Amino acid sequence: MSEVQTPAGGEDLHSSVRAEISREMVRIYKEQFGRGPTKARTDFAGPDLLICTLESSLTPAEKRLADFGEHQRLRDTRLYFQHATETEFREVVERILGRRVRGFISGLDTIEDISAEIFYMEPATHDSGGTAPPS
Repeated sequence: MSEVQTPAGGEDLHSSVRAEISREMVRIYKEQFGRGPTKARTDFAGPDLLICTLESSLTPAEKRLADFGEHQRLRDTRLYFQHATETEFREVVERILGRRVRGFISGLDTIEDISAEIFYMEPATHDSGGTAPPS
């Protein structure tokens, strides 16, 4: 992994949590696909929505499929593996945030080599101890 982006201005709790989730997403990709993304970024898109964006994760064989115009076949194959590993994706986020993931969506742009892992979280409660983004 060559880059895990965190916001400028120092390492606060939320940027540290986002960086840890990004590192874990890269680890899962590397284990599942044999190659980790070169860029990873995790951000909250509201209090209960987390988006992990990963770039440059396609293997040489997958790039070849894209070069042959087999974009749907590539998406189907990649998303099948991501679905097979859904439990691991969810567990990482739940462990780090201390919140339950209620929904998970995985997507891939085969032309730009950008993936997104989207996590819909159960609403944070003040007594749960879970991590929520700043208001």
